[in-house]
Amino acid sequence: MPSTTVSSKAAVHGAFAANGVMYAALVSRVPALGEELSLSTAELGLLLLWLSAGAVSGLPTAGLLVQRVGGSRGVTAGTSLAATGLLLLAFGLRTASWPVAAAALFFIGLGMGLWEVSMNVVGSRIAHLIGSDNLLPRLHATLSLGTVVGALIGALLASMSVPLTSQNLGIAGLLALMALLLSRLTQGADTRGTDDATRTPGSIMLTSWRERRTLLVGICVLGFAFAEGTANEWIAYVLVDGYGTAEHTGALAFAAFVAAMTAGRLTGGALVARVGRANVLRISAAMALGGVLVTAFGDAVAWALVGAVLWGLGAAMGFPVGIAAAADDPARAAARVSVVSSLGYAAFLGGPPLLGLLGGLYGIQQAILVVCAALLLAFLAAGSTRRITALGDRGSPVVPR
Repeated sequence: MPSTTVSSKAAVHGAFAANGVMYAALVSRVPALGEELSLSTAELGLLLLWLSAGAVSGLPTAGLLVQRVGGSRGVTAGTSLAATGLLLLAFGLRTASWPVAAAALFFIGLGMGLWEVSMNVVGSRIAHLIGSDNLLPRLHATLSLGTVVGALIGALLASMSVPLTSQNLGIAGLLALMALLLSRLTQGADTRGTDDATRTPGSIMLTSWRERRTLLVGICVLGFAFAEGTANEWIAYVLVDGYGTAEHTGALAFAAFVAAMTAGRLTGGALVARVGRANVLRISAAMALGGVLVTAFGDAVAWALVGAVLWGLGAAMGFPVGIAAAADDPARAAARVSVVSSLGYAAFLGGPPLLGLLGGLYGIQQAILVVCAALLLAFLAAGSTRRITALGDRGSPVVPR
């Protein structure tokens, strides 16, 4: 294996891990965010909508940017934007300014959208270079390990009553250092030129958005991402507001969820090889649905923890399997991964604010039942992820296996 590919593989693992740490450390302290700004559940949901708005506004252009400048620069730009947003959020919390906090979350979301699409494109490219079917699940396992670390950091700092402002300043500094390092190490797996060189990046992206199979894979990922994103931002709050626990207990429940996701991603590759992508995703959707129901209808913390584990195990493989399916044809992998990533992250970040609004009307413990509909959608679309070697002009599979 070329040394540049080895260094790029290590760097993209670092990109996934850093993303998980940053995001989990932030969302594990959503209760503190609401408390420091004196927000109700519905108001907190509206504030989180700005995080989603930033990501969703950047996702449609993220794939095009990656096509033009390469995945390595996309990762660096996204990391830098997220760090800037964290600094601005620290200022917003210090001044108790809702508008500044909203703008900060918008920048964080914008950076996350670009960062996440870029690192998935780079990861899929490296997987093809080294001929590995397990790399993407392992990269997402690294992301989950990062979220475990981030959640534990959030729980520890919450138990020590460390202000969210101080936490954001520290993580922003670490991200700035990561941006400098990643810009150098991921260039060995840059993604420019991987598609048809006779066509413009814009036309390649537009064609990919019209492909039936690519859109179905994206819908499947959308369902799993909705389930994952909802748990990431609200499972701690469900424990605090719905079950009446302390903040650090809610953060530990979130840690249990992401730990289960990590375990699922570390072991899921072997299961895919044995029973196939579609079957794994159908089993996963059913398991996650069971976890949501247990969490919604449980009446004790122990039940909530059981539900969090089932939810995490079930949500684990949706994203990495979907990205792998989008990248089956190396000649068009970058554009298709961008489409699937965009749909997935739109749901990942757009779903939680919806839960906040529903939680304000019906209670957050009951509002999470909407996740069941997303998981049913993923179950129905799972067949689209079967391995193929190419797609026809209208996005229909060619040479299915």
